[in-house]
Amino acid sequence: MATLYSYFRSSCSYRVRIVLHYLGLSFDYKAVHLLNNGGEQLSESYQKINPMGQVPYFQDDHGGLSQSMAILEYLNDLHPEAKLLPIEAYSRAKVREFCEVVNAGIQPVQNLKVLIKIKKDLAASDEQKMEWGKNFIEDGLKSLERLVSHSKGNFCFDKFSLADAMLIPQIYNANRFGIDMTQYPILSQINEHCLGLEYFKAAHPDQQPDSPQI
Repeated sequence: MATLYSYFRSSCSYRVRIVLHYLGLSFDYKAVHLLNNGGEQLSESYQKINPMGQVPYFQDDHGGLSQSMAILEYLNDLHPEAKLLPIEAYSRAKVREFCEVVNAGIQPVQNLKVLIKIKKDLAASDEQKMEWGKNFIEDGLKSLERLVSHSKGNFCFDKFSLADAMLIPQIYNANRFGIDMTQYPILSQINEHCLGLEYFKAAHPDQQPDSPQI
């Protein structure tokens, strides 16, 4: 059985959980708490598994992988029948474009590691730290709203794809930062639709073994 090292509130881990549940794949969930004891991801034992000291980390019979996009593309390649990336070249590139706005343009500059760093090095207050994150999330969501302007409101593109697996966790983060999602009506409609689907429900942070709500 595959193993996923995950933290319930990690949006990068959330992405991978969505796709694993969409594919109906069983996996062993191993929690890595990003705050307890100074961050379990920084422990010597975990860094022997993933030297980057991050989640997610995915292992199966072939070996281990870090970085959510690498894991998602690997799962797509293992299960080409699911067509998590479209076959046609331009459509495939558009899904990747959407994914990279989240993966490279939003999430890295509002994640926990960056927020801790600016608070420590720049003496930022909690309010300033939140404003930093909100700024980058809102800029990114504006771009994503334009990229899905032709969506019918169920998924980012014609059917479920890696784009949806990237979007819903980012909206979860946006809500945590107190962002007014009414500015992004199409993204909000997609989010509402997806959260009603069983594989999204199973992947939700509140449903994970390490969630305080469990």
